[in-house]
Amino acid sequence: MKRPAQGRAKGIRARYGGSLWHLLLVLCSFALTCYAGFQLLQGNPLGVAIWFVGAALLHDLVFLPLYTVTDRVLQTLFRKRRGETAARPSRPVTGRLNYLRVPAFVALLLLLVWYPLILSRVPSFTGYTTLPADVFWGRWLLITAALFALSAVCLLVTLWRARSRRPPVRDARPEKPG
Repeated sequence: MKRPAQGRAKGIRARYGGSLWHLLLVLCSFALTCYAGFQLLQGNPLGVAIWFVGAALLHDLVFLPLYTVTDRVLQTLFRKRRGETAARPSRPVTGRLNYLRVPAFVALLLLLVWYPLILSRVPSFTGYTTLPADVFWGRWLLITAALFALSAVCLLVTLWRARSRRPPVRDARPEKPG
């Protein structure tokens, strides 16, 4: 016999398309976003609105075309390196390319968020952190190197697991009719 809670959960899943936990997490994230938005807009709502519109325009008009073209160039280079043509690609390039995309995205996002400190554009920040201003560049480079190293390890593990799952290749000599 079905319990009523299971029936409701299946009804929510059928209408929503996800689990009840997913719906709860989405609602909590919306609540947190609304709270942060109200806190942010209390200070200077016009300045915040101008900043958001400017950030959206900068992303859509500058960054999106830039990283789309960069991605297409990388895909073309990887295809040419593997000896493929665009007319007959053997496998999608995007799978292995993601091992470059993810660390590059995180490193560039860190640079974008912390560029005033990384590029020493904030002269008085040393008083707040008690750190010298020249440590941020080196630390960002170390974090970037660690991200790419971790991604390389993940790629090697993926390739190793894929290789160990393959069945051994048998000698496919045709038998002589006899």
